[in-house]
Amino acid sequence: MKFKISIILAFLVSINLYAQVEKAPARAEGDGPWSQLIIRGVTLINGNGAPPTGPVDIVVEKNTIVDIKTVGYPGVEIDPTRRPQLKAGGKELDATGMYLMPGFVDSHAHIGGRAQGANAEYVFKLWMAHGVTTVRDPSAGNGLDWVLDQKNKSAKNEITAPRIKAYTAFGMGSDKPISSPEMARAWVQSNAKKGADGIKFFGASPDIMAAALDENKKLGLGSACHHAQMDVARWNVMNSARAGLSSMEHWYGLPEALFTDRTVQDYPLDYNYNNEQHRFGEAGRLWRQAAPPYSDKWNEVMNELLELDFTLDPTFNIYEASRDLMRARRAEWHETYTMPSLWKFYQPSKISHGSYWHYWGTEEEVDWKNNYRLWMTFINEYKNRGGRVTAGSDSGFIFQLYGFAYIRELELLREAGFHPLEVIRSATLNGAELLGMDDKIGTVEVGKLADFVIVEENPLANFKVLYGTGAIKLTEDNEVVRVGGVKYTVKDGIVYDAKALLADVKKMVDEEKAKTGFEIKQPGIE
Repeated sequence: MKFKISIILAFLVSINLYAQVEKAPARAEGDGPWSQLIIRGVTLINGNGAPPTGPVDIVVEKNTIVDIKTVGYPGVEIDPTRRPQLKAGGKELDATGMYLMPGFVDSHAHIGGRAQGANAEYVFKLWMAHGVTTVRDPSAGNGLDWVLDQKNKSAKNEITAPRIKAYTAFGMGSDKPISSPEMARAWVQSNAKKGADGIKFFGASPDIMAAALDENKKLGLGSACHHAQMDVARWNVMNSARAGLSSMEHWYGLPEALFTDRTVQDYPLDYNYNNEQHRFGEAGRLWRQAAPPYSDKWNEVMNELLELDFTLDPTFNIYEASRDLMRARRAEWHETYTMPSLWKFYQPSKISHGSYWHYWGTEEEVDWKNNYRLWMTFINEYKNRGGRVTAGSDSGFIFQLYGFAYIRELELLREAGFHPLEVIRSATLNGAELLGMDDKIGTVEVGKLADFVIVEENPLANFKVLYGTGAIKLTEDNEVVRVGGVKYTVKDGIVYDAKALLADVKKMVDEEKAKTGFEIKQPGIE
């Protein structure tokens, strides 16, 4: 056990999750909060599954929603006497014809590591520019004290950043490997006293996992788990859910719970977990080893997870390069918004986590396409039967850029079979419920915090309009234009110009390019 916990901690160090990055500077962006803010004329897309409605005026006092008033009908001139009146010292935001949603929740959002060269300001502004107003940082990758400092400053709006929930990697900070249930309970208690919001597990021996999850649940903290291959044969998703885990990350541990004719993955006999192509290549063949959709075993596992009110946080986007490497590598935002150091981190490497392109080809991509088909079938049916599915990005690895990758996750939930309104619910209310914050965020309701995403185009018709780069559209005059991009992100009643935040990111990237002489090039292509 000591050896295996050490492997996980060494893995985290190797991908620089523990190497602190530069903190965010004092906030210089955003207007407000005001004694009163009225957002006028929007079409409201709430996070509760309700259809759009509008025009609506939303009244905010400081950071709290105090009124939501329907003020007319589509295509009919609004009677000004029906509208909420602006008080002295208040602020009006004319959003006529625009669409407003609750602020997005990224349920799996690493702030970045030194190897990626992604400092906090860069990451936070990319998230905020895409409407992400709340994040769960699994693993507290820059150290718990560092993350708690940024969390507290964000809560006071001293920095431009989403709200932060800090989950510590299990065993992080311990002076010796956790080798007994008693040590596990003591570490969990210490973690809570330090101010962590929860724990991110990667797996451990069954007695230690059971003790840690039990103690964590008693303390009322959240938990997440990436069921890594080093322990999944003894402890899969079903074990975790029964023991009180809040959410599973990705999909590791779920196919293993669905095995009917084996107990371990069909590893090739020359497999080595530390070989990234072995690890990710074989992962793409795992779902086909599980019970088929709608079989007795498949239904048995799903039904029990539903009864346990378990949350699935699939993070589809982070593995998309596995099924289409060129698409992920050539995403149109890389040239403008990807830091040179981050681009270098993505390249084929035997030591960088997720850089498993040793010789990635057609066979691997076909396997992963089939893997997605089965994975998405489970996730969509889980949602259909009332299960909670959230939106998480896990950005900073595998060609997935902060903010942009979150919007891609929404597109992939749509691909999985979610109605666009169900996608928005996963991105808002479901994430808030997972974090125990649905009394404050997740829907636009009187009494909740003023966290909003405002966009000029209808996102339900095309989620691409939420990308910072917008969507390509042909006009009636046969002219190719870009439309969309989030217009305003509102957090705590403070209105941020999303496009100005992106301009700040571009400036950071340009400065780094000028300093290093860097330009994005494809390996072996002149």
